[in-house]
Amino acid sequence: MATHFLGLLVLSYLLGSIPFGLLVARALGGPDPSRQGSGNLGAANLYRLLGLKGGGLTLLGDVLKGALPTLLARYWLALGPWQDAAVALVGAAAVLGHVFPVYLGFVGGKGVATTFGVVTALCPWAGLNLVLVYLLALSQTRIFSISALIAAWLLPVAVGLFSDSKAYLLLAGGLSGLILVCHRDNLERFFRGEEPRL
Repeated sequence: MATHFLGLLVLSYLLGSIPFGLLVARALGGPDPSRQGSGNLGAANLYRLLGLKGGGLTLLGDVLKGALPTLLARYWLALGPWQDAAVALVGAAAVLGHVFPVYLGFVGGKGVATTFGVVTALCPWAGLNLVLVYLLALSQTRIFSISALIAAWLLPVAVGLFSDSKAYLLLAGGLSGLILVCHRDNLERFFRGEEPRL
């Protein structure tokens, strides 16, 4: 079973590395999102460049590449007292693949949608509440990045409220910190009044 865990860890990273934003842009005949708009491969930039269809397909792909390996780990691995830790590591590998993709020279996205996929697979109620927080923040700020940051700040709180797993809570804290670091440029633009609004 340890071999299965290691294999799933590698698979999760490779799946997380798939640049769905780039693939969607090519499929829809759009511009290279890494060179247009914000330069990010995430759903927000694809929405700006290609509309709802481009953004929606990218969002779906990025969420699924976090959720699927995490669900597989939850229901396939059987590692006794190490189960939660193993599942958390598989989820972390998917997000790290998205942020540091092997296919793109380890320069990728900011991890928001993939993190949501992982968290929802671990704790659906936490995922649902974070979606509500994100949508509420977006309705008030009209800024994708700030809404994502607000949800990220509350990520450990949501997981702590709806799960008693210490491994899941530790993962939530780590992913929250990673998302905040990945959005440092957005925060700088926001404080300068330059962050684009919806």
